[in-house]
Amino acid sequence: MSKRKLSRRQAWRIEKIQKEREKRAARRDENTGERLGESDLGPEIEGLIVTHYGTQVMVENPAEQTLKRCHFRSNLGGLVTGDRVIWRDGNPYGVVVARTERDSALMRPDPYGDLKTVAANIDRIVIVIAPYPEPHFNLVDRYLVAAESIGIEPALVINKVDLIDDDQRDKVERIHALYAGLGYTVILASAKRDEGLLPLREYLAHYTSVFVGQSGVGKSSLVNALLPDANSRVGALSEKQTGTHTTTSAQLYHIDTGGDLIDSPGIREFGLWHIEPEDVLAGFKEFRPYIGACKFRDCSHSHEPGCAILQALDDGEISAGRLAGYRRILADLHPGRSGY
Repeated sequence: MSKRKLSRRQAWRIEKIQKEREKRAARRDENTGERLGESDLGPEIEGLIVTHYGTQVMVENPAEQTLKRCHFRSNLGGLVTGDRVIWRDGNPYGVVVARTERDSALMRPDPYGDLKTVAANIDRIVIVIAPYPEPHFNLVDRYLVAAESIGIEPALVINKVDLIDDDQRDKVERIHALYAGLGYTVILASAKRDEGLLPLREYLAHYTSVFVGQSGVGKSSLVNALLPDANSRVGALSEKQTGTHTTTSAQLYHIDTGGDLIDSPGIREFGLWHIEPEDVLAGFKEFRPYIGACKFRDCSHSHEPGCAILQALDDGEISAGRLAGYRRILADLHPGRSGY
């Protein structure tokens, strides 16, 4: 996604607002330090951020399975759901004093086109499709490339299998065969009929995951099936707040059969925001053995002699459909750079 062009006045206003925010954050840290002296704080504890309230976060103490609302130092940068942190208890609020290094970060653009982290330390991205709205190979490819580009294992859930009819049966079966053949985990499910939930739970166990996919494919139904107490959890977190602050950010839930699920509308619409051409190519896992083997360094993989990708196509090692999908994604993200 290209950045939105701003006028000089708009840029000045954004910079002014950012400086005001930094000043407020500094004052908040100073006030917090005055209210909570070092002697008033408990020992350092490892914690997990389960949701974010703008200037405060809800931190879970995994050892005791308790929640504590905390301030955090502005020099930590942005904290997000899924961050592992070091915090100290206090009354009435705790203080986050450090953040451990992230294993992964899920990002999406803010209103100004800059990428913003929305969740951290995710292990698996579960792409949800359904017979209706009609699934498309290119859409699945986009999600897969997005996941592969940030090093998070993707899987595919074909939901609402009870709605498969003669119009969509062939396409759903071809999608299943293609991506399973590429080595991706593909799970057939129906939240309505409680089908496929056991293998899905087994896949999610021991990992932190997110669900992504277009509207109408049943992501909410799957989340509700896996997390029947999610609504009560949201209410419990809200009751722990003071004032009128509410959360619209991602929230982390523990699945009773194992594993964690981070969920929010923004995460569910995750996609290809900004990826370089070489990352798009590497996002097609079956292309990787041939990357760097082309005769020309700047090969566009469209017509050049000695192209390893085109040779792999001729040899049947990669499919024409996946190569076409790569070209469409590249053309959409970087017009004029795909060689077409």
